[in-house]
Amino acid sequence: MAEKKNYMTADGIKQLEQELEHLKTTRRKEVSQRIKEAIALGDLSENSEYDDAKNEQAFLEGRIAELESKLSNTEVIASAESGSNLVGLGCEVKVENVKSGAQSVYSIVGSMEADPFNGRISNESPIGAALMNQTLGAVVEFEVPGGHKQLKIIEIKA
Repeated sequence: MAEKKNYMTADGIKQLEQELEHLKTTRRKEVSQRIKEAIALGDLSENSEYDDAKNEQAFLEGRIAELESKLSNTEVIASAESGSNLVGLGCEVKVENVKSGAQSVYSIVGSMEADPFNGRISNESPIGAALMNQTLGAVVEFEVPGGHKQLKIIEIKA
């Protein structure tokens, strides 16, 4: 089964690439040094320093493999056309709750960059999926754990 495509902003990809580079260069050397120091202590069968260092190495290599996999299957979110009135990945959308009149601003991003507490919602979330490909003035309806919601799109920024 093919992996699903991940979508990220150029900044998000750059952050992952920087983390990967740091892990491959700096952290690998640090962990390798810890293992060498633990081996120098002697008997490996009862050496907790050695066990800890090997566990850290396994975790590090797992994270490196995870990042490499994510980056190999990630596509940069193309910037939406300025002045576009269609919601898409990379857009910032200002919405108004039809019932309460409360306004919110959301940036539509891929699932790997989602941070709902900072207004960055995934295109796969209930709100994000409802907003995708909608136009200015549209009222979208969707279900969330709190119930049925309706939002009116009042502004779209590329």
